[in-house]
Amino acid sequence: MPIIVMMVIAGLLAGAGLFVSSILGPKRANAAKLDQYESGLQPTPGAAGGGRIPIKYYLVAMTFIIFDIEVVFLYPWAVAHDALGWFGLIAIMTFLALITIPFVYEWRRGGFEWD
Repeated sequence: MPIIVMMVIAGLLAGAGLFVSSILGPKRANAAKLDQYESGLQPTPGAAGGGRIPIKYYLVAMTFIIFDIEVVFLYPWAVAHDALGWFGLIAIMTFLALITIPFVYEWRRGGFEWD
């Protein structure tokens, strides 16, 4: 029951914050706010609807996420590797083998070539 009460209170606070900021926040439009924003890229003239975003952006983002998560999961193992014994070694080797699959996939697809 306490967890449900906490979740309700958190939801109410989040909703109240969004509601109050929509009422009190500035509503002035300027050229920068009305300009298109495409994942950090400057909009260029092209097809109607803004054209396509290069897939390279998404590949870089996915690579960062995959390998950032890998490093985060390696820290606890590195700290407690003596206490984990053989089970910890087998678990981390399995994890490294599984995380190698997306690495090899992206390497073969040319995600690491910066033209």
